[in-house]
Parts: sequence; structure tokens; C-alpha cells
Amino acid sequence: MSKRNKPASDSIFFTDKEDPRTYSLTNQFAEHMEFELVKDKITATGDDAYFSLSLAVRDRLVRKWLRTQNQYYDQDVKRVYYLSLEYLMGRLLGNALINMDLYDECYDLLKKDGYSLEEIRDFERDMGLGNGGLGRLAACYLDSMATLELPAFGYGIRYEYGIFEQEIENGYQVEYADSWLSGGNPWDIMRRELSFRVKFYGRVVRNENPDGTFSFDWIDTEDVEALAYDVPIPGYKNNTVNNLRLWCAKASKEFNFKDFNVGNYVAAVANKNESETISKVLYPNDSYVEGKFLRLKQQYFFVAATLQDIIRKYKVDNDTFENFHKKTAIQLNDTHPVIAIPELMRILIDEEHLPWKKAWDVTSKTFAYTNHTVVPEALEVWSVQLFNELLPRHLQIVYEINKRFLASVRKNYTTDEKILSDLSIITSDGGNVRMANLAIVGSFAVNGVAALHTKILKERIFPHFDKIFPGKIINVTNGITPRRWLKTANPFLSKIISEKIGNGWIRNLDELKKLEQFIDDKQFRENWRSAKWLNKRLLIDYIENEHNIKINPDSMIDVQIKRFHEYKRQLLNVLYLITLYNRIKENPKIDIAPRTVIFGGKAAPAYFAAKLIIKLINSVADKINNDNDVGDKLKVVFLKNYSVSLAELIIPASDLSQQISVAGLEASGTGNMKFALNGALTIGTMDGANIEIREEVGAENIFIFGLVADEVVKLKQAGYQPRKYYETNPSLKQVLDQITSDHFNKSEPGIFKSLVDELLSHDNYFLLADYQSYVDKQDQVSEVYKDVESWTKISIYNVARIGKFSSDRSVKEYAEKIWKVSSVPIKDTTK
Repeated sequence: MSKRNKPASDSIFFTDKEDPRTYSLTNQFAEHMEFELVKDKITATGDDAYFSLSLAVRDRLVRKWLRTQNQYYDQDVKRVYYLSLEYLMGRLLGNALINMDLYDECYDLLKKDGYSLEEIRDFERDMGLGNGGLGRLAACYLDSMATLELPAFGYGIRYEYGIFEQEIENGYQVEYADSWLSGGNPWDIMRRELSFRVKFYGRVVRNENPDGTFSFDWIDTEDVEALAYDVPIPGYKNNTVNNLRLWCAKASKEFNFKDFNVGNYVAAVANKNESETISKVLYPNDSYVEGKFLRLKQQYFFVAATLQDIIRKYKVDNDTFENFHKKTAIQLNDTHPVIAIPELMRILIDEEHLPWKKAWDVTSKTFAYTNHTVVPEALEVWSVQLFNELLPRHLQIVYEINKRFLASVRKNYTTDEKILSDLSIITSDGGNVRMANLAIVGSFAVNGVAALHTKILKERIFPHFDKIFPGKIINVTNGITPRRWLKTANPFLSKIISEKIGNGWIRNLDELKKLEQFIDDKQFRENWRSAKWLNKRLLIDYIENEHNIKINPDSMIDVQIKRFHEYKRQLLNVLYLITLYNRIKENPKIDIAPRTVIFGGKAAPAYFAAKLIIKLINSVADKINNDNDVGDKLKVVFLKNYSVSLAELIIPASDLSQQISVAGLEASGTGNMKFALNGALTIGTMDGANIEIREEVGAENIFIFGLVADEVVKLKQAGYQPRKYYETNPSLKQVLDQITSDHFNKSEPGIFKSLVDELLSHDNYFLLADYQSYVDKQDQVSEVYKDVESWTKISIYNVARIGKFSSDRSVKEYAEKIWKVSSVPIKDTTK
């Protein structure tokens, strides 16, 4: 296929005279309101205004979007494809206006017509495409790729329903469907011509060729269509608009007339309904066999469609696969997309008829893999039986990859059967496929996401892989985009920063170091506190309106917001809260820094312990918040349905950031970076990126406690006995006894006993071992908070020294170390 015949969806169709920028935003806004929504100012709702404004802004993006793709084709550039099962995008309108430098113009134009931009933005629903840090990182990287003008594309699934809407009923988490698409989405565009067939089930037939070789046909399959939807991703103040392509599952046969004509009306549409289930919901419950099938279906569905699309683009300028790896870099964001490795092998061997060695050479030079966890249960494995039923040809290819890999290991490294068993892609019992092992074997680069995480990968989790493939496992510390997490989320702080040092920090976060020269400026510190106070007022108003809890505006806003998992140790935070509560009860006149402790996050629907911790938090909150002895010294709030947009309200208002996972288990974390960027101080363990934040901001400007990773390992090996901490620490014993004796929930006796029993018998995440260190450090936090000027200075130091943790730096490292791609500035041909 020549450039002249490149796919229509990647071409420019209109002339410069039709440039939508020749219309004012007001005109475009009014036209969409009238012609798209068929409303006028009298009948329009706030949601209508949001939809019309978003479509008007999208008009401004489209021209740059199409021109960007056109220039990528003209220059035949090497492209990066970022494959992620999650994208936690947040609200797009405000971020797009910031990146396009249209925010102030839009604000003023709308104000003249009687609209409030802030109120309109509040009508946008978060896109239900992600759950936690993995998806938010992917969204930050998309922003940085476009800002750095890299030819990069995101691929994922257009879930009809997000993870779930979280409600709290009688203190318990209750899940409801997150139907984020029910009112439509103004940001994505359906690509009617981009639909690919994806196969499942069936059987494999081996055919002998005249030359004695064999070919394979995957037949009798059940097929699904993958339909593309595109979301434009603008760079900051440049002409680049990259693309996030999301796949939606459609039935290959819409309707079965044979069933319908004999009266079987349900069966007539059953195939359609079953097929489209694939893109219905993010992360189906995989506690059941059906859920496991659907989860693997989702993973294969999106990578199969993606690879067909990638190859389609490659063939525009190439007739062979000689240059595929030179023109294509595919980044696998965690193990979810790793099925892409055998899928590319299948395409190259079965459809493109390359010999195995050539196909493997192309494949192994194309993929790079980001590992996001050292938690053993999170290193994804799939049942061989399930794999064989759903993807029989791929299992054959995985077996062959493993056979050849192990043969190479025996020849060049070791014959030790224990080591071979650890390295094998198939577990020793033959029952499971290890996706992380497959990723390492089939990728040319593997990266961890923080220095400690990468060290653990190389020395503890994959030591033999590191020796077999020296230099393959490297580190790229995570980062966050300053456009969303400071410029958009915190306009008060952004303004006083820019007034002092200019706007250069928005593109180059290292420029925040210039703030240090103003640290002794009394007026600057006062302005700094004023920005925090304004953000606090916004959050307090939200809490008082939504939860009917009166908050002391002078209290420390102490926050732990993240996915609920036992290793993240929200329960340790609760133990301290009860300790503090007990101190106040013993001496109601005690002189302590007042606190408002905020929790937010979701627990997986089948994760009983995590959901019970949420219930405990709400029970403790109910007790503390209604105790007259406590008053406004301590309040506890669980903010339901945590999301990116809620984080943008909470983080700028926060004084203290809780990053207290057990050392050695948090790969990186990015919440710690967002809080520090917004002037919150960190209390945390030497885990994940906390270590590197400490190195940057200075040990005196962060509150570190607890065991370090090596100490955790040694304590575990020595035979950790958590009960001895309970028996020798009166404060801890009192807290655990109160939880067990139903002090915080008289109406449901024994409900929390399992949590305490687990702590006393196993305590897999060393809460009791770290308890006293944590309490002591929290006492230090309280003393520092009382010294307003000292706290302010530390806050400024945290912001000034956090520049390393920009996602721009992270993406530059990927581009230079792994992808080997350069910026492609997009020319504005209208000038």
C-alpha cells in the first residue's frame, strides 16, 4: 500500500480555508448546542453545555490531530505503541484547554454568555477505563508523549462500564455499575472503517508442506469484531495531537434469522450479547471460571485487534517484515498485554509465512515489558487448560517458545533442574503459563518502575533471567504529568509559582528548584499558605455537603487515598487513629495538632479482607466523629467512589501524604509524587519511589519510619512472631482488644475478629512490627505541624525538589533507553 492510498482515518480531508479555528469558541459552542443537541439557551441543561463545549474544543483538536498522523506517514517515522488494559484518564475538558492554551479565552467567552467554565467542567464524568495507579500512569505517559512530540499511540479497550461505582451503606462498600457511557462521550470518535476480526476457541490443523515443513490453520473458531474508537491526546502548547485507540467488541453476526424464524427469539441475539460482553466491564470478577475466561478474552481481544492495526499501518510503506522492529516499538504495560508476543508470532508464521527463527527475531526485537509488581500473586499466570480451550494455537506457540528457551539455557547457562523450573514459562506441574516469564523471554527490554523495585526484580524475583540476559532489566522510575497534577488541579498554587519563576516549569519541572531562593521570603510563605487554605476550603465544603461532617479548617488534612490492599496498610493507619483517639479520651485537654484523616479507594469486590477494613474505617469514624470529648481535634472521613477528579480536589488540599506500604512490595507509587508536587509532606516507609523522593527532597523534609526491605526479608526468614509485639506494647494491645471486643461496632458482634486474628497469627505485611515506629513518627509530624513556618518551608522544599518525578523525564528515558525514537515536530501549515 503506498502513501497515496494510506487509510482514510489517518488522512486530512479539508483545506486550510475550512480550519475550525477561524470560528470563535463561542460560535462553535452555539452551533453544537443548536445542531448537535437541538437545544437553545432556554432549554439547555448544564450537561448540554458541557457536551457542546467539549465538541467545540474537539473541533480545535481535530485539525492538528489529522495533520499529526499525516506527517507521521510522510516522514515514515518509527512509532511507539503503548498497550495497556487500563487508562485512568480523568476529566478531559480542563486538561485539553490547558494544553491547547485556551483555558483563559474559554473562561472569558463563556462568562460573557452567562456560563461558568468551572460549573460546566463538573458535568464531565470520569472515563471508566481504569482502576488505579497502572491506568493513571498510562494516562500521564500519553500526555508526556504528545508534549514531547513523540510518534506514540495508546491502545486499550472501550469499556462500557468502569470498575464500579462505590457506595457506602452501613459502613460497607457496595458496588454498582459504573455506566459512564450512558450519556455518550464527546471525546471519542467511532472509526466505522476500522474493524478487525478476533478469533477464539476452535482447533488447530497441522498441514505438511511439499518441502517437508509444516503449516498450521486455526479453524472452527468463534469470531468477534473489534471496532475502533479514537480519543485525541494533545501535547502542551505544540501542534502534536496523538491518539488513544480503544476497541469495542461487536458480534460478527448481528442476528440469527434461522433461530428467529423458528421462534427462538432469545437465541437469535444470544451470540451478539455474548460477543459484546468482552468490552462491557473493566476487570470482571475472576473468582469464577467464567470470569477467568472473560478476563483472558479481554486481554487477547485488544492485543489481537491492536496488532492487526499496527501491521496495517506498517504495510503502508513496507512490503516485508525486515524493518518491522526498526519502525515499531511495542510497550507492554504490565503482564495484561503479554499475549501479544505469541499473537505476533502466530501472525508472522501462520499468515505471513515467515520461518520460526525469522519470526522470533522480529518479535523479540519489537516488544518491551514494564513490570509493575513484586507481589507474587500479582505476577499473572493462566491455566493451561483455559489457555488451550480459548487460544489453542497460542498455547502451541508458547510451548515452542519455552522449549527453545530452555534448550538455550541448558546449553549456555545451567542444567540445574530447580533453576530451569523457575525459568520455565510453563510451571513445573504443567498446569499454568507464567506471563511474566513469557514477557521477559520475548522482549528486548524489561524495566522496573523505581530503583528499589528494579533492584528487587534483578536480585530476588528474576535473578537468573538477569544473568542470562545481562542489561535487559533496567530501571525507569515512574513520573506524573505536571499539566494535570499541578497546572490543572491546583490553579491557586500554580499561579503563585508562575508569578515567581515564570511558566517554564510546566514543560520542565526541574525549574521548580528556583523556588528555593524565595524560601525565606515571608510574604511568599504567606501566599503559599493562602493557596493551601483556599484548596482546603474547597475540600471542606465538599465534605460538609456530601458527608455532613463539620471539619476544623485549621486541622491537618491527613490523607491516604489508593486502591485497598492489605500490603498498602490502610489498617496500620487505623491502628494509629485508635491510638490517638485513646489518648484524647484519657486526657480530653491534650495539646495535639488537630487532624482530619481522609481515606479513599476501592476494594476489589471479591477481596473480603480489604472490604472489611473499609467497614472498620467507617465504624471507627462513626465513633470518633460523634464523641464530644474528641470534638474538632480529630475527624475521620471515608470519601466514597474515589476517582481522578476526586483526587484533583483532595491532593491540593492535603497537608500529609500517607505512603505506608510494607517495604519491598510497592513497585513505585505515583500518588506520593502528586502529593509532594502539591506541597504535602510525606510519611512513609523506605518503599517504592519514597526512597527516591527522600533522596531528592532531603531526609529532613520527609517522615520515614519502619523496617526497610532487607529487614523485612530477614525478619520473615527468622520466623516473625507478631504476637510478641501485642504482648509487649500496652498501647497496641489496647487498640487490638478494642477492635476485637466490638468497641467500634456493638451492633455487629465479632465482625472484626478475623482482622485481628490474622494480625496476631500471621501479619503478612508486618503492621505490628512497624506500629511503634509509625506512632513515634506521627507524633513527630504533629509537633512539626504546630510550627507553622517550619511546616511551610518543608512544603516549599518538597515542591521545589520534586522535578525528577515528571512523566516527561520518564518518557524521555523510555524514548532514549528503550524505544530509540526521536521527537517529530508537527508543522502548522496554516501559518
